[in-house]
Amino acid sequence: MSFEKKVVIITGASSGIGAATAVLFSKEGAYVVLVGRNETKLNDVASRCVTKHLIVKADVSKEPEVKNIVDQTINEFGNIDVLINNAGLVRYGSVGMGNMLNAYDEVMATNMRGVIQLTSLCVDHLIESKGNIVNVSSIGGLFPPGKPVLLPYCMSKTALNLFTQGVALELGEYGVRVNAVSPGPVVTDIIQNSGIPQSRNSWKDFEAFTALNRVSEPEEIADLIMFIASDKARGITGSNYISDNGFLVKR
Repeated sequence: MSFEKKVVIITGASSGIGAATAVLFSKEGAYVVLVGRNETKLNDVASRCVTKHLIVKADVSKEPEVKNIVDQTINEFGNIDVLINNAGLVRYGSVGMGNMLNAYDEVMATNMRGVIQLTSLCVDHLIESKGNIVNVSSIGGLFPPGKPVLLPYCMSKTALNLFTQGVALELGEYGVRVNAVSPGPVVTDIIQNSGIPQSRNSWKDFEAFTALNRVSEPEEIADLIMFIASDKARGITGSNYISDNGFLVKR
């Protein structure tokens, strides 16, 4: 699955799934654009990339910074072949706690609004290159959360799934494919960054909720993203690929 000299934008590339995806695409010859808020972590990921790359420090919830992602990419490489909307965050919030609206606003600004803006800015370039988009969703977008405080996050991923289908329908006539992947539990720093107490939510705790009694590593999801973005998946659009170790079937 060679991506020789293909230009791939990856948001949330400073760690976890985004970092693994950036390194994998680079190994396949792609020019990767690493987008994230932590420049130190981005530099660490970039050091593992073996092809030409670009680091863009940006918060996708901020409009000028999203525009800068595209401007810098075009200035550096001249085109865009693949957009991977991976940046995402979790915030606790529920109507009972009285903080639902604040959590909703923060989560949606990153998990949905940033995706909409970046996708909109990339569309013309993707049409020109006959490229494609992969949105990183979650199985949390497929059912009501077991914990009410996760509702803002799950709502954002449900919205992302519908957005994926709608944009796939809109861009299909131009030959641009749009798909999503929905991981189950994956060992990343999303729990740490969410403020959820680690002692009550270690990744080991999630194993019992899966049919395979395991939690995925980021590289597994990166492999799936790469397949969907490759020509091997040229007939696939508007789809949502689940990789959850059997979490859903065990519910």
